[in-house]
Amino acid sequence: MIRARGVLFALLCLVLAPVAGTTAVAQDAQGPVEGTDYTVVEGGQPWGGTDGKIEVLEVFAYTCGHCAEFQPMLATWVRRQPADVRFEYLPAAYDTGNAFGRGFFVARAKGALDRVHAPMFRAVHDDGLLAHNATLDEVAWFLGQHGIDRTAAKVAMASPEVDGLMQRAREFQLRIRLRGTPTLVVAGRYVVTPRTHADALRITEQLVARIRSGDLP
Repeated sequence: MIRARGVLFALLCLVLAPVAGTTAVAQDAQGPVEGTDYTVVEGGQPWGGTDGKIEVLEVFAYTCGHCAEFQPMLATWVRRQPADVRFEYLPAAYDTGNAFGRGFFVARAKGALDRVHAPMFRAVHDDGLLAHNATLDEVAWFLGQHGIDRTAAKVAMASPEVDGLMQRAREFQLRIRLRGTPTLVVAGRYVVTPRTHADALRITEQLVARIRSGDLP
């Protein structure tokens, strides 16, 4: 009896598989659906300004486990984007005094983000080098381990320039009604609301394609 049930289940899977595949193809053909796959920010503008390219931005936090999990997949996706796509990272700024966000802006200003970004996630989630509530001193120490002068990093993290960037980041995130991290935003206007990491990249690619074709502003 158990064997018969197993055969019946296998046959049922064979019958349903084409239907499921057809549904997935139909969803892809339809493209992303507003209110389900993304939300629209009225009057939204790209974080990095308008330069003729399509901005894709990730709002993230170094302390976010989902962001750490997503990072390798996202980095691979970014590397294969065409020249008309400009990618940006933006640290979550729920607290404008957050040391990780401030460290991000210093690393970016120093041209060191490529060698700091992934290691910062590992330092928090894998190696235990930085606590979730790391201080400016501790993040400056970490930057010092990656080729940035520790003392200069701490001074820069507390500077008015970084104050302004953190405040601007907070205002941007309030404008897009950020619900959590990681969140992808296309052209400063389309906030992706996926179910999985792969879903986030799929929806983002479709939105970029629609902007490129003129179907979306």
